[in-house]
Amino acid sequence: MAVISDQTARGAKPRDRAGGRRRARAGGLPLLLNAVSVGLGIAVWWALALAGLKLPTPPEVVAQAITLIGNGTLGKDVLASLTRVLIGFALGTAAAVPVGFLMGWYAVVRGLVEPWIQFFRTVPPLAIIPLAIVLMGIGEAPKIFVIFLAAFLACVISTFQGVVNVDRTLINAARVLGAKDAGIFARVVVPASTPFILVGMRVGLGSAWATLVAAELIAAQQGLGFRMQNAQLYYDLPTIFVGLISIGILGLLMDRVLLLAERKLTGWQERR
Repeated sequence: MAVISDQTARGAKPRDRAGGRRRARAGGLPLLLNAVSVGLGIAVWWALALAGLKLPTPPEVVAQAITLIGNGTLGKDVLASLTRVLIGFALGTAAAVPVGFLMGWYAVVRGLVEPWIQFFRTVPPLAIIPLAIVLMGIGEAPKIFVIFLAAFLACVISTFQGVVNVDRTLINAARVLGAKDAGIFARVVVPASTPFILVGMRVGLGSAWATLVAAELIAAQQGLGFRMQNAQLYYDLPTIFVGLISIGILGLLMDRVLLLAERKLTGWQERR
């Protein structure tokens, strides 16, 4: 018996190593495809610029980025925009999650709050800018508020849907086993809703970045949106492209952080 067990153990090692190599190859394929996609995108961009379309070439954009980095402009703009997005997104998410849970768990709260959520969802956050300026002035508060609103509205609906979509069988089984509402909420509803919350956070993050440029119309002196709008006045296309690419890269990196958190927190979920 010991001989069989030893042989089984020795035989398992090559299979484990082969499985590890397959997983490593499978994990590296998306990165390779991403690199190919980026390369093709840059090639198409370059070809369109050389074909006569009014676009700066990639070397022109790189040269302008080096100039803006060298004089400190890009670093200050990135810091200003990133600070606004992070504060607005964090506040929006922090407010959306408990509101979404309350709407999904209590019918009374849902009836009172849902009409207002749906109402403000139909009003673009950009349309709130004039009101925000009148009520909050032209400092940082209205900029952050508009970003907060965009992130909040995207995340609260996703959280609400996560709660109402929890399998009733799981809740009933927990009640049969003697769990109280607080225990059911903490051990059943929250874990089952986590994937929806994280998807809502990713959508809210995209909405926050999408709102940034318009938010920085409010008497901003620094920020990627401000720099792009200022460059528009002088038809400075390389600077506009530097701003666009900077926003895209920052948004992509933040989205990847949320995606990593989603994989860590929802490891129990089947994935394709």
